[in-house]
Amino acid sequence: MKAGQFLHASSLLDESIFEQAIIFITEHNDKGAMGFIVNKQFSRGLTELEEFKHGIPFPLYEGGPVDQEHLFFVHQRPDLIPDGSAITEKVYYGGDFKTAVAHINTRVLTGHDIKIFIGYCGWDNEELEAEIAEGSWKLTDAGEIFD
Repeated sequence: MKAGQFLHASSLLDESIFEQAIIFITEHNDKGAMGFIVNKQFSRGLTELEEFKHGIPFPLYEGGPVDQEHLFFVHQRPDLIPDGSAITEKVYYGGDFKTAVAHINTRVLTGHDIKIFIGYCGWDNEELEAEIAEGSWKLTDAGEIFD
């Protein structure tokens, strides 16, 4: 397993937050793994959050059950968003969020360029591997993050 791969939830995870979830793995190391659910839109948009109420409407996604008090993002525009960390050749995690929001509000960035999440998915060392072994997740290199 490595960053940049996708997890697809099996029927073992039905009736949970992970039912039919597709997760993009952004980090995997000896401490564990981190990723974001990429296929479940959050019930509120970015402009429904007080700090961003003066911007243009933009979707948020349910990134996962961990740390739902913070926003996280992945993007494919390192030319516009400085300080991101490369996950794959084309996808970056994080960076200058104020710059990203400014580009969203001027419509320079769209849902084809950036995805913003509330919360994330996290696993301790070997925990995700155990869940894959028990059949909860199918691991694949194929998938699409951006609309």
